[in-house]
Amino acid sequence: MRLRTSIALLGAALLVFAVPPLLSTDGGTDTGTQIPGLRFMVPNTPGGGYDITARTASKNAEDAGLTHGIEVFNLPGAGGTVGLTRLVGEHGNGKLAMSMGLGVVGAVHTNKAPKTLADTTPIARLTEEQDIVVVAKDSPYRTIGQLVDAWKKNPGKLAVGGGSSPGGPDHLAPMLMARAAGIEPKSVNYVPFDGGGELLASILGNKVAFGVSGVGEYLDQIKSGELRLLAVTGPMRVPGLDAPTLREAGLDTDFTNWRGIVAPPGLSDAERDKLIRLVTELHKSKQWQESLKKNGWDDAFLTGDLFGDFLEEQDDEVDSVLKELGL
Repeated sequence: MRLRTSIALLGAALLVFAVPPLLSTDGGTDTGTQIPGLRFMVPNTPGGGYDITARTASKNAEDAGLTHGIEVFNLPGAGGTVGLTRLVGEHGNGKLAMSMGLGVVGAVHTNKAPKTLADTTPIARLTEEQDIVVVAKDSPYRTIGQLVDAWKKNPGKLAVGGGSSPGGPDHLAPMLMARAAGIEPKSVNYVPFDGGGELLASILGNKVAFGVSGVGEYLDQIKSGELRLLAVTGPMRVPGLDAPTLREAGLDTDFTNWRGIVAPPGLSDAERDKLIRLVTELHKSKQWQESLKKNGWDDAFLTGDLFGDFLEEQDDEVDSVLKELGL
């Protein structure tokens, strides 16, 4: 079976008051994207994929003159569902948005969260991204084949770390890898971390045998030699990275993640449209397009109701995969 999820990441700091065109703070005319007091919530710890996406998007939006003074803040916990519950509780708040992705979809299921993404206002899916399989520079595993061979011999002994809770992308990817390798998913020793920042310290400290995370999170550590990249999980190799796909390594599976943005429920049409307009202009900006290339993110732009339909499909697919894997 193949879980092919669009992922992506997350657009970024957006929102705006519903007021007539006025002069903007930089002296230009307001194009309908200025949202004074906009706050962008990251539902996991600093250094993770949601965090990198949110801060990148926020900076790009400001550098492009689309809006100013965006506050990015972290509210981690329970795979993103603590932040989701807070977001849903901010009913009608048109100055709050949340960075999210497949991990939140899965965490809602595994944590039996009281609130779901169906309770939010969908704004946009921004990016799709492959996961990567990495080990510390002093790891005995130099190839994905060596790692899988050792993993098959003793699945419970080789702990795999991921920056998402069970049901999230960094959990689903190694579970699909395990099944493709003939390993019972229930026997996998998966250690969840609340974001890529916490996971990185554990990989470097050899607390886990290997880690699975988004390609954009560890590019610097791979290039510096701190981490050894063994494989990418998507259908094609990542340009600029010397690593095979899982299929090239003999594992009949592939996997991609996605990231996006949601807002609280109860927004007026004008507030919702302004947020979508801000993200749309961000998507067009040269700053964002350069960030996509720099971080190895694939463009997966989708807004409004179409993004809402996609969220429903993802919810059904994650539920199906978790049941199929016995998780």
